[in-house]
Amino acid sequence: MKTNVTNPKFLLVLLSIVAFWIIVTVLLNSTKIWTAIELPISFHRWNFITKPSCSEAPLRPVVSAAETQLKIKQIVEKLDQLIPPRPFTHVNTTTSAAHSTATILNPRDKYCVGDQLDILLEARDHLGRRKEYGGDFLRARMFSPALKAGASGKVTDFNNGTYLVSFTLFWEGQVSLSVLLIHPSEGASALWRARNQGYDRVIFTGQFSSGTSKVNTDCALVLNSSAELCQYLDAEDQEAFYCLKPQHMPCAALIQMHSKNTKVSYLSKQERSLFERSNLGAEILKNFNAISISKCNPGQAHCLSPISTLLIWMLTQAEIPEGTVPVKKKCKFGMTSTIPSGHVWKDSWKPVSCSLAPVDMKECLRGKFIYLMGDSTVRQWMEYFKTSIDTLKPVDLHEAGKLRHQLAVDLDRNINIQWQKHGYPLIGSISYSVKEIEYIARAIDRTGGEKNTIIVISLGQHFRPFPIDVFIKRVLNVHKAVQRLLLRSPDTLVVIKAENIREINNDVERVSDFHGYIQYLIMKDIFQDLNVGLIDAWDITIAYGTHDVHPPQNVVGNQINILLNYIC
Repeated sequence: MKTNVTNPKFLLVLLSIVAFWIIVTVLLNSTKIWTAIELPISFHRWNFITKPSCSEAPLRPVVSAAETQLKIKQIVEKLDQLIPPRPFTHVNTTTSAAHSTATILNPRDKYCVGDQLDILLEARDHLGRRKEYGGDFLRARMFSPALKAGASGKVTDFNNGTYLVSFTLFWEGQVSLSVLLIHPSEGASALWRARNQGYDRVIFTGQFSSGTSKVNTDCALVLNSSAELCQYLDAEDQEAFYCLKPQHMPCAALIQMHSKNTKVSYLSKQERSLFERSNLGAEILKNFNAISISKCNPGQAHCLSPISTLLIWMLTQAEIPEGTVPVKKKCKFGMTSTIPSGHVWKDSWKPVSCSLAPVDMKECLRGKFIYLMGDSTVRQWMEYFKTSIDTLKPVDLHEAGKLRHQLAVDLDRNINIQWQKHGYPLIGSISYSVKEIEYIARAIDRTGGEKNTIIVISLGQHFRPFPIDVFIKRVLNVHKAVQRLLLRSPDTLVVIKAENIREINNDVERVSDFHGYIQYLIMKDIFQDLNVGLIDAWDITIAYGTHDVHPPQNVVGNQINILLNYIC
């Protein structure tokens, strides 16, 4: 009889938990945009486009050019508000990692797995004076090298020179804490202004061929020249690329492209001093000792967030049937993203809100068509598939160069995997063929799609050196193409792979992670209304601490494992 009474009570409590989470989610979503205005750069969820409710979110595949331009304008205006100008007269008045202070809130002698550890940062300048505004670009991470464990921390900017850094203590053992000052707020503001001032930090060289003659000319997204130009226009989305037209050759004779960085800079000499190697990625918690985390009984855990505390209380009110063990659901599309989204443990990625099951790659991909579209960070996936599936055979498509279209098949299992580069801008010092270059939106439009078709999209790294409107327009156009695809083939799986973090000291004005972080937020925001999957490579690469645009194979494999769990 006890079992008959206990189980309904347990189910009732579980239903209460679900209802509670729904209420919390609604409340959080309703306040996101206001919180974002108060907490600029370090906050992870800026909302640029109003998200419709599920009941009023029909797919709208037809969006006019005017609507697209209006959306771009709205997003840029919002970003301008969130990254205000921060002029400074001397580097001494900018944020200093060495002089900034960090205090653990409610310190304890013992920390338990599952606790939340909060640190209050007080930003100070090089003269030791407290900063009165926020906007510093910070990166928080906890890690245990011996355990091959790591996770990002959540940074909340109170916009008054103070920050709250929150770490969820995921694992047992000795844990080191880190908060890097990637750029002071003055540097982030300078990068934002400089980025949007010009297109000429990178120059492209196009090669035209006619018969035995070959001619090189300058090419760019924008060319200020009175000479005759070749315009390579995507008529559907009105995206264009230009080259100086060579004499006695048609524009259609363009066959190859490469690029090089120019000496153009839109930073002042004083601003450039903020990006010297010694000022990049400085550690604020340099004098912090490692903390020890223990496994504790449920009643011993403390420092939990209010939500976690309430959930534990609700669970303890029910008589849980003997042998019942709470199990996280398998990862799938549409699950709520958290901050952090997971952690690394023994070199494997462990999501917060769901579980990743081991997957037999060959069987999972049987009968599947996988289209990898984008930059070299998703081309790494192609290489990983080819080395991991011994029956996958490359097909010679008679193209040359590292950026050539790649195709590999397993005929026995009917596995088809291909990678293609995205359209301009595509930065590379080695020449690549443009005879088959195609915008991702057009590649999606010519894809029929069905339940065995998977599309993975990765955009960002090649857009960092250019004004932000170029990236926003591209993402909006890809979003429209995905809308059209899901309208005609709703069973198609579409996955967005976020950007990886990259080297901190490398060519800051052009490719700083500050630019990448802005793009990461834009990408997540624009795609939030579609039923697509997200592989949060940004959070994953922070957790692993890679600082490499092309992370090691074990990191790539863990990113791909999320995809496999989405599929199978």
